Amino acid sequence: MKIDTPHGPALVHLETVEHGRAALLLGHGAGGGVSAPDLVSATRAAHRAGIHVALVEQPYRVAGRRSPAPALQLDTAWLAVASELAGGVFDGLPLIFGGRSSGARVACRSASDGGAVGVLCLAFPVHPPGRPEKDRLGELDAVTVPVLVVQGESDPFGRPPPASNREVVLLPGNHSLRSDRPGLEHAVQTWLTAQ
Repeated sequence: MKIDTPHGPALVHLETVEHGRAALLLGHGAGGGVSAPDLVSATRAAHRAGIHVALVEQPYRVAGRRSPAPALQLDTAWLAVASELAGGVFDGLPLIFGGRSSGARVACRSASDGGAVGVLCLAFPVHPPGRPEKDRLGELDAVTVPVLVVQGESDPFGRPPPASNREVVLLPGNHSLRSDRPGLEHAVQTWLTAQ
């Protein structure tokens, strides 16, 4: 479905289950799309946990651009989509925000304003490769609801530490999270089932 946002239309691919008890909104990485292998695996895990999934394509990708929009535009578009879904197809359901890489950052930054009950981060980019001084851990630390981070052990974007409301699962592999898809699905399903 197409949803208008202040920065152009976003596309939402709905992957629903019968009698879903919650909805997981998943955003893509900066240069990728919603068919990334880890997003596909997370969708499968969510379905096994009885949760609907909405895979959200940001307006810049819908417009055919590969370079991401500024953070404020990404967050504003995301919140517009979340609001539309919360008042429509997912009316009355708890929302969990999530995404891979850049999409995980958007989910963290918008969780409070969007009323998310949890945040799922796949390959959260703690810092650009080789640039630990450009730390983004504050975005993750600011989330007050339960968080699951699934990270590759050799991710060049860094590895966030666990925290009181944040579980971190390390899997073999790098930023793509392609090396252990069964492990990813197990981690996501276990966490979602407990929410």
